[in-house]
Amino acid sequence: MSNSKKMFILTELLLAVMVIIVAFLMMREKNSGNQDTISVIIQDSEDGQWSAFKYGLRMAAEDLGVEMVVVSTEEKLSVQEQQSLIENEIENGADAVIVQPACGAGAEEMLQKIGKRIPIMLVEYTASREKDASALPAVRPDNGGMGTALAEEILKDYEGNLEGKTMGIVSSTLDTEAALNRQEGFLDVLEGKGVEILWTLSGGEGLAEEEEKVDFVIALDDHSLIDAGRAAQANNLHGAVVYGIGNSTEAVYYLDMGMVECLVVPDEFNVGYQSIQEVVRKRGRLFRKMESIEVSYTVMRRENLFSDKNQEILFTMNQ
Repeated sequence: MSNSKKMFILTELLLAVMVIIVAFLMMREKNSGNQDTISVIIQDSEDGQWSAFKYGLRMAAEDLGVEMVVVSTEEKLSVQEQQSLIENEIENGADAVIVQPACGAGAEEMLQKIGKRIPIMLVEYTASREKDASALPAVRPDNGGMGTALAEEILKDYEGNLEGKTMGIVSSTLDTEAALNRQEGFLDVLEGKGVEILWTLSGGEGLAEEEEKVDFVIALDDHSLIDAGRAAQANNLHGAVVYGIGNSTEAVYYLDMGMVECLVVPDEFNVGYQSIQEVVRKRGRLFRKMESIEVSYTVMRRENLFSDKNQEILFTMNQ
């Protein structure tokens, strides 16, 4: 091949590469001129436990220049209902979706399939019941760590001696990775410490006055904690001491009133903020994978409820 022909081919290749680069930059500039829309789908979106989470979403959207919409939902969405909501948000122009996975068979597969079309970020827990088994990224509290912290607080209060003590555990569900990790973290610490688990309630059963008397009632989520706080206030727990995990102003109220001894509070503000942040980082980066993130928690007692750090947390719950 002659040198002139080689030069012609190289020139053509160079021009082709330049055209591709220019087209890419034009597309990127066009996209950057449009405000991204991120839809957020959580269970029972108006529930008080979401106040700090939604405040984090709003602050991140404002800081990062995106539009954020929290979809109005009811409690306990099915996989099919959640899929329909996500598809509807995509049709209405959502560029990404942040979602608390519905419980049920096929949730992981459904979200993975949609995730091939637009970015999907999970919050609170993964779509798989097994820890770190999900292929989709998630921003969630350190659920195992919160369970561990809860058990350690009980041991501190009783100088490590729970011999002969009894306990009841209540959780809204045991069908999520979060609930299972909280329970596992809690029970691992108490193994061999002499305490006996007399009953475990889940699935929204609630606490009834006729439950077998125990020394401790352990609530592993906000709804369960509020239920236990109300039961304690009504003197329906036969003197049981309540420890639990919660993230609403109502949960804090029962702590302040002395109905709850210790409250472990996940940093829901940062769950909201970092989920938006991670989705925005994905914007315009075809080959960038969104990362899973675990956020911290705080242990609250009545005596430290109004410390500077805790006042910041309480502020986010009231927004």
